[in-house]
This record gives sequence, structure tokens and C-alpha cells, in this order.
Amino acid sequence: MDPVHANYPFLESAREAVREADLGLADIIRAGETGGTRHPAVERGVQRVERALLDGTVDVPEGQRHPGVQAELLSYPVARVLVSLLDMPGVVEKYATAEAQTAFERFTADFEALDDDARAPENGKVPLRYVLHEFDLSGKVDTAGWGDTAGRGDTAGRGETAGPDDRDEGFAMEVTAYLRLASGFDGERWRLVRRELAEGKVALSADELNELLREAVRQRVETGLPTTVPDEIADGLTDEVAELEDTFSEVDVTRDIDVLAPEQFPPCASALVERAQAGESLSPHAEFALVSFLASANADEEELLALCGVDGETEARALRYRAERVADESGAQYAPPSCATMEAYGECPVADEESEVEDPRCDTISHPLAYYEEALADAD
Repeated sequence: MDPVHANYPFLESAREAVREADLGLADIIRAGETGGTRHPAVERGVQRVERALLDGTVDVPEGQRHPGVQAELLSYPVARVLVSLLDMPGVVEKYATAEAQTAFERFTADFEALDDDARAPENGKVPLRYVLHEFDLSGKVDTAGWGDTAGRGDTAGRGETAGPDDRDEGFAMEVTAYLRLASGFDGERWRLVRRELAEGKVALSADELNELLREAVRQRVETGLPTTVPDEIADGLTDEVAELEDTFSEVDVTRDIDVLAPEQFPPCASALVERAQAGESLSPHAEFALVSFLASANADEEELLALCGVDGETEARALRYRAERVADESGAQYAPPSCATMEAYGECPVADEESEVEDPRCDTISHPLAYYEEALADAD
């Protein structure tokens, strides 16, 4: 097994590595049952799902020891089984989105670290050409620059020809591949009529190509979920499923909040807003807590960007993506972290002994959304 398989367990080569290891899920689960402790892959699989649904990432928590290449790789199929066994709305999409977001953060860093001509993984990193090949995009994406590949046509339906300055850099993707990946994105900029189109290809910036690759990862992870789980495996993971269900059943709110009133936010949300607007770079779990809370409070895009202190286009794109994936028509697909989770992550100012923040309402509630509902009701 190679470190790249642990970093990107959805790769075809990673699947092959699992097959070659000849370690079945049933054997991994039984190892924990007979030894009295969970197999490291099962332990990490539970953590993987919990972090995906609570924090929007599947990364190993900062400061925690990495479980090792084999356990990390095997935790991916374990997590897929656990997701399939959880009977909760939005679990599959939320999990797939977290896997894709984590992969996105990794491969964008990899692309910058590796030479543009690199074609194979190196030291656990993947080059762009390898990722394109993995998702059958090698022949559908021109990497030589928009000007070299599609510089002589009209833009999509507008009768305009892009100038040379618009084509000197970037990429071009075949329109069919583009539509397959961008069809689920919201926002005017992704509509084909808004794109520069020539010779059957759509012009893309490097950032936009990376966003589409993130969607390719999300679609692959989501494919096949939920899967049918044999009884032998399901029975062996009863305790793990119950543990996850207990973690995610801590909140009981009506979820019909239709008023955005920052002055009624709980102390944790207010503190996160203040830090974000001050330009502080929030940790992944803190950013997820803030975005999912605002999505639950039905903040629109403009309000979301303002409350998160985002004004740069690159940061705005990332924030929009995360908000779109945690929200549905009735608010957040999944509630933001509970008070206990926020306290465990050190994001609860009331529980912080070094903080002077006090709030009696926090003594009577167990979730930031419950706090917000009570505050709104009291404020009429």
C-alpha cells in the first residue's frame, strides 16, 4: 500500500490495493470483537463518518496521531458501510461532500507541489494529469492553455470572440464533460450560456477546474451509497452505528427558522462571526460549525458572505460550495455541532475558563439552534 492510497482511497489503484491485501471487512470487524478493542480501521472509520457529518471533513483531527496507511485506507470502506447503515436524512450526500472537500484541499496542494509534467503519484501526492486520467478526463481537458486549444470560436450563444488576454492561461474542457460535472452547481457563472465556448470546449480557470474535479470526487464517492450490507457485517457494527446515532440525535429543534437575527445568535456563533469578520482563518470544524449554523438560520448568499467576512472571489467560491452542500430547501441538511461538540473543540466561549462570556440560557440548552430558537421566541 502506498501513502497516496490513504490520502485518496477512492482511486482505482486504492481499491486494487485493498483487494490485494485480502483483508475483508468481516475479518476486520471480527478482529475487534475477539481482541476486545476495535480494529484501527474500524475506529478510524467511525471517526471518519463522525467528522464528515459534524465538521465537513474526514481529515485526522489536528494533533492526533495518524493511524497508518493501511488503517487509513481500510477506514474508507468501513465508513461507507457505516453511512449505509445510518438511517438519517442527508447522510450520504453530506458524507460524500466531506470526502470531496478533503480530497480537494489535498490535491490542490499537491498540484502546486508537483511539476506540471508529472504524471504519476509521488510521495503520497497526485499530479493533475493523474487525476484527470483517473476520472476519464485526460482526452477531454486541454492543459496547454485556452489560447492554444480553443482560441478561434465564438462564445456560447453571444456572438462574441474572446480576446487573446482571456485565452493565454487556463484550461478547456469538452462541453459534455463540463455539463456532467457542473450541472449540480448553483450560480449564474456555471450556466453554459455564461461560459466561453469554442470548438465544443468550455474555457476554465485553474480554480474552476479544481472545483469540477472536487465534484468528480463527490460523485464517485456517492455512487453506490447506500450499499446493501450483509447481515454478518451489519451485526458486527451494531455498537458503532448506535454510537454514531447517539452523537447525531442530540439536537431536537423545529428547523423552521426563517429569521436571520445576528443579535440573537448564541455566544459560540457570535464569536465565530466576530473572528471570521476580523480576518482570522478558522479551523475546518469551526468554519463548518459557522456555515452550517448560518445555513440553518436561512442566511442567503449575500448575508452568508458578509457574516463570514469573505470578499475575495476564491474564498467566496469555496464558501458557496460548502453552504450549497450543507443546505437544502428547509435549511441545513444536518444540524451544526451540538454544544457538547463545540465545547470539546474549544469553540464554546461560555465553557472557556479564560473567557469572561456568560449566558444563563446556555445552562438550559444543548444545541446552538435550540438557543437561537429560544432567543428568537423571547424577542418575539
